[in-house]
Amino acid sequence: MEKAMADAEAKVPDYRLLISYPSGLSPSQVSVDFSERFDRIPHPEISLENSISEIWDGRVQQNASLYNGKKFRYAGHIMHGGGGSDEKSHVCLHLGLTDYRTFVGTNLNPLWEKFLVPSEDDSIRCQHTSSPLGNGAIIETSDKRIVVLRRSNNVGEFPGHFVFPGGHPEPQEIGIVSHQFDKDMDPDFINRKVSQEMFDSIIREVVEEIGVPEASLCNPVFIGVSCRVLNVRPAAFFFIKCNLHSKEIQQLYSTAQDGYESTHLYTVSRNDLKDMTSKMPGCHQGGFALYMLMEEAVKDV
Repeated sequence: MEKAMADAEAKVPDYRLLISYPSGLSPSQVSVDFSERFDRIPHPEISLENSISEIWDGRVQQNASLYNGKKFRYAGHIMHGGGGSDEKSHVCLHLGLTDYRTFVGTNLNPLWEKFLVPSEDDSIRCQHTSSPLGNGAIIETSDKRIVVLRRSNNVGEFPGHFVFPGGHPEPQEIGIVSHQFDKDMDPDFINRKVSQEMFDSIIREVVEEIGVPEASLCNPVFIGVSCRVLNVRPAAFFFIKCNLHSKEIQQLYSTAQDGYESTHLYTVSRNDLKDMTSKMPGCHQGGFALYMLMEEAVKDV
């Protein structure tokens, strides 16, 4: 009995899939509702809320170079047309605004679970957490290999782990520093800019992290959002074909702009990739699961 219980616990996934579109969505099928309605709600427990500043101040004392950049906060979504292979499928992401300081003080807080509200609805359950939306790319080379990085030991999360290239869509890339800026602007125009940043940012991250030219990358398709069970960390995943051979990518990696964030680039088969997932953060394990769903959908066509 004890062994059976242990086995059951061992099989609990490190991620949850919040959105899955195995057929992939183009930019025209992904929209954004960006609003302060989707910002984080402060926690009513004062001591817990005050711990955000205490943790951040402690981190800054240890590392004065920490930068409190703005991030988009994931607060849920609405699906239209269902998932799967329906070409008319559409998803609207609900995004607010947060920052790295609040992420460190809520999601990465040792007491992060205390910020959660008991609810089956993720938007309610995580209403007190920063939950910045990360991104990741499943990059397929011309010789049908997948690009994986090993994170360096000086990064803030999961040093030494395997990850897909990625980072975050950045509000400041499109001029967003607060909700106040948009008072005289068309909300639909702002939403379109934010939606486009979802796709532009993943290309930018791939170019900076692995060193390939932008012209070598095909248009990304959105395949879903996974959430790491540990500190409820969400990440959007995209599939991108690259017209370069694995060996060319290996050569270009040595000159990558953000190469300091990783120590090694691998180009691996699907089977080898599966073996590496146990050493990935949960949200990237979810990225692999989304990729496998995409591969199965292609077979069924």
